[in-house]
Amino acid sequence: MKHNIYSLKIGLLLIMLTTCKLTIAQSGKISGTVKTTDGKPAPMVTVSISELNKATLTNENGTYIFPNIKTGSYILKITYIGTKGGEKQINVTQGQTTIADFALIETSADLAEVRITSGRSLNNRPVSIGKSGIRPLDLPQSTGVVNSQVIADQQVDHLSDAVRNVSGVTLTQTRGGSSETFSSRGYSIGIGGGAGSIFKNGVLVNTAGFPEASTLESVEVLKGSSALLYGNVSGGVIINMVTKKPKFENGGEVSMRYGSNQEYKPAIDVYGPVNGNLAYRAIATYENDGSYRNGVKTERTYVNPSLLYNLGKSTTMILEGDFLKADLTPDWGIGSINNGQAIPTMIPRSQFINTNWAYSHMNQYTGTLTINHNFNDVWKLNFISSAQGTNIDSYGTSLPNTVNAAGDWNRSLARANTHEGDYTTQINLTGKFSTGSIGHQVLFGTDAAKVINLSNAYTINGVAIGSYAYDKINTIDLGKYAQRNDVPDATVATLTTAPVYRLGTYVQDLISLSSKFKILAGLRWSTQHTSQTRIDSVQKGKSIVGAAGTRNDQAFSPKASLVYQPTTNTSIYAGYANNFIVNSGTDLATGQGLKPSVIDQYEAGIKNEFFNGKLSANLSIYRIVNDNLAVVSPYKADGVTANTDNTVKTFSGQTTSDGLEVDITGSPNKNFYFIAGYAYNFARYTKTSGLKGSNIEGEQLVINPRNTANASLFYTFSNRRLRGVKVGASAFYTGSRMAGYNNTVGQTQAYSRLLPVGGFVTFDLSAGYTYKNVSILGALTNVGNTLNYLIHDNYSITPIAPRQFRTTLAYKF
Repeated sequence: MKHNIYSLKIGLLLIMLTTCKLTIAQSGKISGTVKTTDGKPAPMVTVSISELNKATLTNENGTYIFPNIKTGSYILKITYIGTKGGEKQINVTQGQTTIADFALIETSADLAEVRITSGRSLNNRPVSIGKSGIRPLDLPQSTGVVNSQVIADQQVDHLSDAVRNVSGVTLTQTRGGSSETFSSRGYSIGIGGGAGSIFKNGVLVNTAGFPEASTLESVEVLKGSSALLYGNVSGGVIINMVTKKPKFENGGEVSMRYGSNQEYKPAIDVYGPVNGNLAYRAIATYENDGSYRNGVKTERTYVNPSLLYNLGKSTTMILEGDFLKADLTPDWGIGSINNGQAIPTMIPRSQFINTNWAYSHMNQYTGTLTINHNFNDVWKLNFISSAQGTNIDSYGTSLPNTVNAAGDWNRSLARANTHEGDYTTQINLTGKFSTGSIGHQVLFGTDAAKVINLSNAYTINGVAIGSYAYDKINTIDLGKYAQRNDVPDATVATLTTAPVYRLGTYVQDLISLSSKFKILAGLRWSTQHTSQTRIDSVQKGKSIVGAAGTRNDQAFSPKASLVYQPTTNTSIYAGYANNFIVNSGTDLATGQGLKPSVIDQYEAGIKNEFFNGKLSANLSIYRIVNDNLAVVSPYKADGVTANTDNTVKTFSGQTTSDGLEVDITGSPNKNFYFIAGYAYNFARYTKTSGLKGSNIEGEQLVINPRNTANASLFYTFSNRRLRGVKVGASAFYTGSRMAGYNNTVGQTQAYSRLLPVGGFVTFDLSAGYTYKNVSILGALTNVGNTLNYLIHDNYSITPIAPRQFRTTLAYKF
């Protein structure tokens, strides 16, 4: 039945794409260029025809085009936040192209300043991670953008500092104090390039060691399913880090950041032209700081050079590289007792339970080549190729997931020396054309990725390191037992190689049926090949194959949405999409490897712009259903004999995630802006039919908070007495969550494995001053000194940072 419904959805989608009846009307075209007073092109300017409820954006060359416009007389308007815009009356003649050029009264330098303000609007410019350049009001999907102004004003250090400004995207885990995990709409984002959903300039990357924020121009968020564009990614959200690019003008900035716990971070950013066609940019930072957690330290060095080369009027090439060296102290949080049965509230915020010699060293290097070519004003080609290597060398205790009710923990050790190589390539062709009276904005693309993981296993005195008894501590009272301080010699035993290959092909079309109705439809085919792992014995010089065999997973990812635009400033949409997750284990019914689980997603929403784009207000509601959730089968194929093999599974479970998201942004003028958001999500088990002894229906999925909210505002004074003074305030709320582990069907333990974590709110205050090229900005975070917890992982929680201060002194040139 499930297969038939899925086939029907695919069939309906193909019919919609291929059998639309088209009506040919007498029409012409409108095109032109928008420039500044100094003759430079003005990109991202909105050009609209109010009589036809049509609007488009100028491209990077300042040009625009309206194909297939009915003959007649119209008023053509251009608008850009912070500018006076303009309008012209034009006449469209059958079979002719009407040229309408505009000149803004602002210079290119003025426009650059205005662009910061305009970027504060939710619906002002497309997210590059959307690949096709669709206007936000035409995109039937919830998005979020954290621009460079917010990143600077909030003195963002980590990716989590930025994305908390987007409704429903939450920092849920701090893994080992060396990386971050996020969740949205009931689904999490991993850190690895092979299984993650975090991108840099449209390329999937590994984010271990924390991505460097000093290079970020903006952070883009695309909520819900993005499988059509990216394949096997999270069904809740994907995040794209957009880095600063070279400029054909000389400039830069030097800065020093200083904060609590002896944090200091000098940085330099310099850019300019090499010649008329070649520009450069170089960013470098060094960071050294302690922590509110005892013995935890961080030292980071980062460099990011890039080149922009114009290969003529129609082609640009960007070559980017970066290197990050991060030395971090692994931090498992404060643990939990009885395998996640209670929060040990008597434990101080600073308590550290790893060894005092634990370390994690990471070296990460990335190279990316991006080529953009414009065949003409409507057809464009984008090519991206990237290679990234992530090397991690760490040593310390293993995870604190065996702490008893009294807080006693027999510590074992974990030693890791890993390499992840990520190699990706994608090609995208976008274009606009008309078939009769129906307009099309199409995307054709393909992408491929190769991810190779190399990992060593270690022994101590001939014993597997995980079985080596190091010492015993008490996580409630660290003085109860004497702790060892020596570093045992760990010997490499094996090297495991695990390669994964991914390939996808996709097509998408934004179909303008009329001035008010549009359809976005598309289809992707994905395949993922997971090769059998190879385990090489370092000591004996022999190789064996891993337990998991080679597998090939394939899936189709369709998307179909209807957009209704009663005015040029309002969009109402509803649609369906799906994504898939790759499963491990054996299917009870077939005895073969489990097929991917296909997850259905339904979303509806409304997007609004008011006051010439100075206020945006968006609302979305969604339901995400995984009705073929793979769970461990409680019985063997005979339905009677108990199954003791956790790799034998059945598609008998279901989870449902329902939610609502609200985003409001406003920038009444260049001195003032605000951001506000609220999200509700309820992700839970909704079916365990066929699993005898089920006791988990209705249980909330761990990690995901029910409610989240965010609000920030910043104001810069421009009057004579206070000119250059900036003040700001932010508040962030994370609702109650469940840590620990979800209970299992037919479990025998007497207690629930869930660990409730309460909600909390933090307040931040900022103040700064700018005089000519010099600025200083200070912030006090968690002003109320709130004590609460992040979920470190299922087995532990980590106290949030107490009240702290941070200040940045900068000079622009």
